[in-house]
Formats: sequence, C-alpha cells, structure tokens
Amino acid sequence: MSDPRELTGALARAGLREVDASARRRAEYSSDASNYRVMPAAVVFPRDGDEVAAALAVAREAGVPLTARGGGTSIAGNAIGSGIVLDFSRHMNQVLAVDPEGGTARVQPGAILDDVTAAAAAHGLRFGPDPSTHSRATIGGAIGNNACGSRAMRYGRTADNVVTLDLLTADGDRLTARAFGREGLSAAGAIGKNLEQVVSANLGLIRTEFGRFTRQVSGYSLEHLLPENGADLARFLVGTEGTLGVVVEATVRLVETPAAVALAVLGYEDMPTAAEAVGAVRPHAPVALEGMDARLVEVVRSRRGPAAVPDLPRGGGWLFVETAGATQAEAVEAARRLAADAGCLESAVVTGPAARALWRIREDGAGLGGRTPAGAPAWPGWEDAAVPPERLGAYLREFAALLAEHRLDGLMYGHFGDGCVHARIDFPFAYGQDPKPFREFMVAGARLVARHGGSVSGEHGDGRARSELLGHMYSPSAIATFGAVKHAFDPGNVLNPGVLVDPRPLDADLRVPLARPLRRGLAFAYSEDGGDLTTALHRCVGMGRCRADNTAAGGVMCPSFLATRDEKDSTRGRARVLQEVANGTLIGGFRAKEVEESLDLCLSCRGCATDCPTGVDMATYKAEALYQKYRHRPRPASHYSLGWLPRAARAAARAPRLANATLRRPALARLAKGLGGIDQRRDLPEFAAQTFRQWFARRPAPGAAVAAGAVATGVVGAADVADATGAGGDGGAEGAGGRGPVVLWVDTFTEHFSPEVGQAAVRVLESAGYEVRMPEGPACCGLTWISTGQLDTARRQLRRTLDALAPALDAGIPVIGLEPSCTAVLRRDVVELLPDDPRAARVAAATRTLAELLSATAGWAPPRLDGVRAVAQPHCHHHAVLGWDPDAALLAAAGAEVKAVGGCCGLAGNFGVEKGHYEVSVAVAETALLPAVRAAEPGGVVLADGFSCRTQLAQLAGVHGLHLAELLDRAPDADGAVARP
Repeated sequence: MSDPRELTGALARAGLREVDASARRRAEYSSDASNYRVMPAAVVFPRDGDEVAAALAVAREAGVPLTARGGGTSIAGNAIGSGIVLDFSRHMNQVLAVDPEGGTARVQPGAILDDVTAAAAAHGLRFGPDPSTHSRATIGGAIGNNACGSRAMRYGRTADNVVTLDLLTADGDRLTARAFGREGLSAAGAIGKNLEQVVSANLGLIRTEFGRFTRQVSGYSLEHLLPENGADLARFLVGTEGTLGVVVEATVRLVETPAAVALAVLGYEDMPTAAEAVGAVRPHAPVALEGMDARLVEVVRSRRGPAAVPDLPRGGGWLFVETAGATQAEAVEAARRLAADAGCLESAVVTGPAARALWRIREDGAGLGGRTPAGAPAWPGWEDAAVPPERLGAYLREFAALLAEHRLDGLMYGHFGDGCVHARIDFPFAYGQDPKPFREFMVAGARLVARHGGSVSGEHGDGRARSELLGHMYSPSAIATFGAVKHAFDPGNVLNPGVLVDPRPLDADLRVPLARPLRRGLAFAYSEDGGDLTTALHRCVGMGRCRADNTAAGGVMCPSFLATRDEKDSTRGRARVLQEVANGTLIGGFRAKEVEESLDLCLSCRGCATDCPTGVDMATYKAEALYQKYRHRPRPASHYSLGWLPRAARAAARAPRLANATLRRPALARLAKGLGGIDQRRDLPEFAAQTFRQWFARRPAPGAAVAAGAVATGVVGAADVADATGAGGDGGAEGAGGRGPVVLWVDTFTEHFSPEVGQAAVRVLESAGYEVRMPEGPACCGLTWISTGQLDTARRQLRRTLDALAPALDAGIPVIGLEPSCTAVLRRDVVELLPDDPRAARVAAATRTLAELLSATAGWAPPRLDGVRAVAQPHCHHHAVLGWDPDAALLAAAGAEVKAVGGCCGLAGNFGVEKGHYEVSVAVAETALLPAVRAAEPGGVVLADGFSCRTQLAQLAGVHGLHLAELLDRAPDADGAVARP
C-alpha cells in the first residue's frame, strides 16, 4: 500500500484520529537533523498506546515501514522513513508521575527532556543525560539513540538511566522490558526466549567485542543482555533506534541536582593537546569535561558580536570542565584545584552568566559549525565518533591529517572526557553530482576509528549515516548476531528498516544532491550563500531550536510554533517545504498551495536569523517566496491595504481629522477592513493630527547658535554639506550642540502615527548636544513592501532613500532610526536588495539606534531613572538585527530596573492585522509579553520601541507603551512612575 491516500484511509478506519498524508506534511517530516531526505507516506500523531498499536497493525498488514519520531533532532537519519512516521511529541508528551523517594519518573515517549527535569526540579532532581538538544529532544528520542550529553561523565548515558520500558513489539504485543536478573530473558516471553538463545550462542563474542568503553553505542549493545549484567532488556533496547519495538511509556531514573557548579576553562595550544590533558583532569571526577575549538568561538564572535563570548584564556583549543559543590565556594575551589593539575597554558574559573554564555556556545555547536571559517556549508554525517579517552589525542591528530588528505575542513568540539568528538565537515555535496567524496571519507574515517578501538557513533546512533560502516568496527559474526536479534523482534522488517541491520547505503537519499540551484530572478542577493536561494534554504539542517521555548532567555524564535505546537509552523517545517521547492518533485514551485500554507503563519519576526545557530532567515525567504508568487500578478487585498500603508498615510496626512472621523464610523470601518483583508476585531490606528515633519518644520530654532539655511530648517541637502559639516567623514563638524549633526530617520509610523516619539527623540538628542537633521523629502525604507513581497517597489523606495541620505553619507553623519523594523532595513535589507549600489553598504554602516549613538557618546550621561521599574519588549527585529544590549546597558546606567521579555508581541507589522491571523497573534502575545505585563508592579513602565508592539499592548492589554526616547525625555515622579507631559 504505497499510495498515501489509501494508507490514510486504512489508518482512519483503524481508529487513528490525526493522520496527515498531504504533500506539505510529508515534506515537513521528510528529514530530521541529518543529511537525508526520505519522503514518508503518512504522518500520524498518536494520542495513546492504543492508537500506536493500531498504526502498527496497519503498517504490518500493508507491508509499509513504521518509524517512531520525537523532536526530529536525530543527526544520523534515525527518525525518517518511507512509510508511516509516528510523531510522539504532539500528544504523547506528558510526565505522568515523579517519585521523589524512588528517584524515578514515569513518562510518555514524547516528553521533552527539559520538561522531565522541570517536573523533578521541585524535589532537587533532574534527568541526567543532557544532549545539546535537551530543550526540544524527547525521552523517546534519547532512548532510541542512547543520548548522553555533556554531563554523562557524572550521570551516565540514557541506557544507565532507564528502569523499565513499556513497548509494542512488531507483532503488536505489549512488553515491559526490565532487568530480569536470575529469571533470565526467557521471562520476557517468546521474544525473550529467542533472544536468550542468541546470547547463549554468542557469549564469547559479546564479552569481547561489546561494552569496551562507555561511548561504544554503535550497533546493538548486547553486553546488557549478559547474565552478569542482569539480563537487562530495558538497557539493551536503549540505542536500538526504533528497529526492535515502539516505546509507549518509560520509567527513568532521576539524579540529584548539584547545589552549586563552577566552570574551569583551560586553554591549550590546539585541540589534540587539549585531548591529551584529559587524563590529568578525569581523576578530579568533574561533572562535565568538554572540548572546544577556538575556530568555533571565532564563528560566534563574527555572527553574534564580541560581547557574546566572555574573555577566554589563551589557546587554540579549550577544555570546559564543570565542577560541583555543596556551595559556590566549594565548586570554585574544586575548579581551581583541577586547573592547577591540568597542564594548560592559561585557565579561568567562571560562574553565573559567563558560564551560561560559554555553555550556550557549546550547545549551539552543531548549528554554529554549519559554516566553516571559510564560509563553506558544513554537514553532519561523521558527527560523533568516539574512541577510548586515552586514545583521543592521537586520534585527533590522525583525524586532522585525514581531513587534509581529503581536502576537507570542519569545526570540532565534543565530550572529550568520554572520548567523543563532534565534527561538522564541508563535504562537497553538489546538485546532481555523485557524492563519491562523502563515501570515501566516511569509509576512511570508520577505518581510522576502528584502529583506535573506537565507535563510529558515540551518542547519536548509527542511522542512515553510519549503519553501513558497522562492519569496520565489528566482526562478521557480530554483524550476523545483529541480524538474528532483529529477526527475533521484527521478522517482517517493519520497524525502521534500513537502519542498523541490512542498512541503506550511506550515500543514498542525500538531500542536497537531489536539489536544484535557485539563482535566477531572485530579489535578494543571498550574499552569504553564493547568491543561491537553495544554499540559503539548506542552512536549516533540522536541529529544531525553533521548536524550543527560547523566550525565558530573551529569544524570539519561533513564535508561531510556540502558539500552535505544529511542525508546520516551525522554522524547520517551513524550511523543509521550501527545500522541496528546490527539489522540484513533490511541491511544484512557489505558487503551490503547500508553500502558502507553510508560510501563512510566519510572522516575519526574524528571530530565527539570530536565535537559529545556522542563521536561517525565514523572513527573507518568505518575502522572496511572495515575490516569486505574485510578481506581475494580482495580490491579496492586505498586500495593498497594508503593503502600501506609507502612501495611504501620506494621503491621509492632508486631512487627518477627516480620515479619522471616516474610519471611526462603524459601517465604514467594517467596509474598509473587509476590502483591505483586515480582521474585524482589529482597531484601525488613528492618524496624527500633525505629522512629525510638520512639527519639526514649525518648532522654534533649537538655539541661537544654530546657523541659517540647512541647519535652521534641519534638512540635509547636498549644497549644505561643505558649509554645515566641514571636511572629512568622521561624523561631521560640531553643530549647535557641540557634538555635530545627526540625521533622524523618520519612518512612516513615527511620521504619521506616533510623532510624539520623534519629538521626544529630538529633545533627547539635542540635550545630548547633537544637532538634529532630517533627510530631504519623504523617503521610505520600504518595510511594508518587503514584508508583503513587493520587492521591486521596495527597491525603488530604497533607492530614493539612498538619494535622500547621500549628502549625510558623504559627510559621515550618523543616521539614527527610531522604529526598529525600519532601522533594521537600513542596516541589513538594503544591502541584500541593492547589492550593486555602494551607498547601500555605507548606509548600513552609518545607521544607529538611539541607544547605540548615546551609549557611544563620550561624556554623555543618561538622565537618572532611579525608581523606574519597567517591563521591556525588545522588538523582534531589534533583537535579531540591531541588538538590544546597548539599550539594556543604557537603562541600567540610568538606574532603571528593567525586565526584558523574550518572544514576539504577536502583531508583527501586517501579520496580526490580516484576516485569519488574529487567534495566533493573541496566542503569541500570551506566550511571554502579556503574562509579563500582568505580573508587573503597579505604576511600572512598559517599554516598547516598536509601533506594532505598542499597538498590540494597547489593543490586548489596554497598556500605553513608551519608546526609549519618551522614557529618557520624561522625568520620573517621586513614586517612580513616568510623568506624562
């Protein structure tokens, strides 16, 4: 039964309530975090064990494969299949019970690892294994791959933390796997008896080839079935990658959370030298012992800025060593003792935020390593090989030589204390070409690992990437034993076929070689991706960070997924659909309904551009997709009503009172919303009675020292440059205030809806000693055209913008933006939309936020904001493109107590206004912003620089948000409340 429609019908008749075989859904589940693309026939979201059994029965009767999937973060292609894919993360995701006395938790397979730890935290407990994907990986996935993580040295692998597994066998029987001890495996029924025969016939083989070191997780871990190891069927099934049964419930061990931890950072000449120091560090029994390549840290600095990386000791590679203690002082002292014995060049001991920042680099390694230092795409595959720790230094030296021999490069990091090394390598995957170099390196790597007594997988499982390589590390007899075990559990080969036993070739089903380049007729330059949209789309390797709730840490990505919990609405799900456009076989181009469905709930928040370690920028891809779909064709009504907002606002400015009065009439407002594709539940913002430019032109001169002409009018023109700014490009000569001129970029929202923000900014800038000017003419950044994919118009707008700003750019005058999304266009989009105009790079370099300018102003001190308590909603584009750290530092220097809220406001420009988006817009606001506002102290301030954010706050919470300029412009009263003028 290969037809998805027939299979869907059979699953529905079997009682499955949520089955999807649409092309879009199949595309979303065609890959995990690996290099592979395997199109499923149907995706099932089971709600309980009975539905799992029903799906398994259909698979068995129809003769189609069945693959279990959790968070889809498997790096080796373990969680994809050509038949039925079961996604446990959507419904079967509960922590059913925590037993603090027994130190266990009973969980469903789709429970997120962090959720298990959170449920146990009240008892001072946690789930021990913590792979870098712990914020979105599931218990079922950890069981499938035998996940380990950074702290496996202290807490062990998943296999060491499982008590019982409740699973369904291939024939539909329910089996509780546990340690059978003296009862023997025969107590597990027919399968147990067959398994016991296999073990009895191979005792010598199992005792010599298996369990040689802790990170030997490749193949089936037969050592757990030995009688001296308790005949532990539960431990054995961990790491079998869903090939022997489907787990529907598990009881796992919990460990005590340390009272305090510290991080020793040890610097060495290079990574092999760091690896050779592991032997001196291990006797100190640290919680974690990780290796980190200096080149990976440089990638972080280049992408996130120098502030993202705390100061590190001198070295080309580091060991990150976590110690624990009953107190912080004990943990720090243990770290210092350890560092004294480590033979390093330099060391440092860090705690608190600095330690968390370094651990974040380590956890994001798989994504950050997605580009080599030379900028080439780097891929998983040879991802987590392990050798005995005492062989690690020698292995790394030979591994580096092997890379050079094959003309490859990669960034390395990993669990050095356990001998496990992660590497992303720039395999030359090319469209339509034979991936022979990939195969040659993988085989050579397997032989190298085998020579060192290692394992081709140290924690992520073998999957499609490494199952074919097992013959290099195991004898033919061991491989035959794997086959016998598989036959005992799954004689029909229904469960995840092609993995471990009778494997698919490691170079079959690779995703990138099956794609086509997308280079012609693009609107954006994709300068970091060689001008190829396909390359940009394949930045998404499926790590799934977009499925995690990053808001507590100040992150934004991915607001629509957090609202719906549907893979369709994750950044990864959208990338998979767009990758199918590049593939060209399942989804027929940008006009396909699957593309529209996939991108519909993307808020274009751009959070992924920063929060995704691989640098996916879905807002850009969405704008490109809309451009490709609608270019020279009729568009949705909202693209005209909201995309052309700047023109409508300029028209309304001629008679703003008439425009507002007209739109206040309910019947006319309903008509305008209906014709404009606007949700009827949204209030239309009112136009300002006086635009900012009108105010600016009519206001009194700022001081007697202001000269005539351009300085008095505040308009920058080419004729004024020489006289008003003097020679040179260092920011201009001193103006009336003594610090020289700045150009205030007045966006549409400040101009027509919130002129009070611009007025406050002028007062703040002038009080800081700056002379405020404006660009000549009503230039526009084109934001609303960009977000609706009207990119030809956006380019025309941006060219006019560059014309208007040219005199200021020639004079080296800074350009100050107030609306974060518009400022972000000048900082980033302008370069990608007008790559051949040299002025684009100049305006990007000249553009500053208000906080950036003021923070860099020598001798300037912010007005005191002592007593001000504020909840701040950093605009998504501010977070993703501009960076909010200068704002936070400025507010702290002023004495304000500020709690910054992660996530998106949910309005996101045109998104939350359009028909069909209201419910999701509200749900996004409820993720972080609205709860934070409700929890704020009475009389506090809500700080929101974005017009959309302030509009959402007003409409959903009845709260008046302030721009930073307004807060700085107003003196707090005695109670700490901000006075209104």
